[in-house]
Amino acid sequence: MANQIDTNKLKQAEAVTSIVKDMITSAIEQSAANTTLASEALKQASNEVAQVQTLISQVQSQIQTQSSISEE
Repeated sequence: MANQIDTNKLKQAEAVTSIVKDMITSAIEQSAANTTLASEALKQASNEVAQVQTLISQVQSQIQTQSSISEE
């Protein structure tokens, strides 16, 4: 079996990252007018970043596991 990276997880991480960028942009735009909305956008962005970190960590673990197996 060939070593393969789970590109679906990476594509999902990429999509979520795009959403996070929009949330941060929204927070910047709202910052002067409505700090409550800006704060909420940043909170949501932070939650999404945690999801991206989880997806990336899963792929990294998969790569490390495949690397360990192929070295044996």
